[in-house]
Amino acid sequence: MAGIISSSSYNTHHKLLLQPCHHPSSQTLRRQNKNPIKTLTKTRMMKIAEERCGMRYMAVMGDKNNGRVRRRWAEAVKCMAAEGGGVSGAPLVVEKYRYTVVCLVAFVMCLCNADRTVMSVAIVPLAHTNGWSTSFVGIIQSSFLWGYIISSVIGGAIADRLGGARVMAWGAGLWSLATLLTPWAANHSAATLLVVRAVFGLAEGVAFPSMNILLSRWFPIHERARAVGISMAGFQLGNVVGLCLTPILMSVVGISGPFVLFSSLGLLWLVAWAYGVGSDPRKSRFVSKLEVQLIEAGKAVDSSNSNGKSHRLPLVLLLSKKPFWAILLANIINNWGYFVLLSWMPIYFNTVLNVNLREAAWFSAIPWGVMAVSSFVAGSASDHLTKAGYSLVFVRKMMQDIAPYSTGLVHGITNGAGTLAAIISTIGAGYFVEWLGSFKAFLTLTAMLYFAATIFYNLYATAERVV
Repeated sequence: MAGIISSSSYNTHHKLLLQPCHHPSSQTLRRQNKNPIKTLTKTRMMKIAEERCGMRYMAVMGDKNNGRVRRRWAEAVKCMAAEGGGVSGAPLVVEKYRYTVVCLVAFVMCLCNADRTVMSVAIVPLAHTNGWSTSFVGIIQSSFLWGYIISSVIGGAIADRLGGARVMAWGAGLWSLATLLTPWAANHSAATLLVVRAVFGLAEGVAFPSMNILLSRWFPIHERARAVGISMAGFQLGNVVGLCLTPILMSVVGISGPFVLFSSLGLLWLVAWAYGVGSDPRKSRFVSKLEVQLIEAGKAVDSSNSNGKSHRLPLVLLLSKKPFWAILLANIINNWGYFVLLSWMPIYFNTVLNVNLREAAWFSAIPWGVMAVSSFVAGSASDHLTKAGYSLVFVRKMMQDIAPYSTGLVHGITNGAGTLAAIISTIGAGYFVEWLGSFKAFLTLTAMLYFAATIFYNLYATAERVV
């Protein structure tokens, strides 16, 4: 078993040196320190991992190979975490508080979608009570997106500056308050309702940027895709929860019932979040030193794969690439159809197919349940590929990372365009139905757009990096 030679200076290029190494027994460790875990320095961890995981040798070299050392260190920590064992048989408790964090993220993402879904069901009795036309119903449904398009674009920069945990907390608190005020606003005036819904969208727009930034800081790279998958599964499950519970609560409590329930859950979540989660796991009192080492080691691998490069991509160059347009068009049409289904399907089943509101909402929940399952499967599959030895570049290419050094730019453009398409489709559906007296024309148009986008995407999308 090889030892590790370290140096106080990295200016000298160290040659590989292999020598036997014997580690002390657990009894010796206990005499030196009552807590054996505290003695697990980086060097000791790598030695133990070499023995447990079958690594032949490890060496610390100069600056040129520093990335290799970091990858070796990450493998050592990953091995110890997977083994769950300590030094010479001494038990090593590997705390996984980060899983508590991702459960809280999944829960608030579930509430995020449930809160916006409530209005898709409640709009039916509200429109009947207030005498709203079909076209005005479309405007009300789209008002959520008026604020969302602003915060979803700038949310990433805000979360980077203030921290994902803090921005998520403020966002959840504000959208929960807006949810609570929605029934009052609907009874007060249409203008008040539009303002409250726009504020609601403004608050929810920071959810995804905050989620992504938070998970990137709390999870090592080999667990990150699964964490995102769990969170996205929670988000899609929110549609199912909202659509299934809203008609039941309205029939028992009244229209305000689901708004009060989901806003209360959001405020209760906020208390747990403020107490237990921060933007930086290194500053959390609930995270062990070993878990911090595992997280940081995963980040080291991520940064070593990117080689610390920072590229500014000319927008004209990006716009000249057909794969970018394939992704852009796919995102536009996806958002177009997504919000048509989310906003109008309960109304469609209720008014056109004469299904009662409860069953209409339940039928509308089926696609979102399937999406919740597929989100979790996709995340788990990505992590499986990473752990199986496939490079991060390969896995990211499979996920269409065509501009790895400009993902923020690509995300900002596609997300903004997609949200604009959602506003148009949500309002347009109402006017189409009012003018033509049927949903059929608009649903046919949406199906044709899906079909055209699918052909274009399959012709020009690529898994290769293009810029």
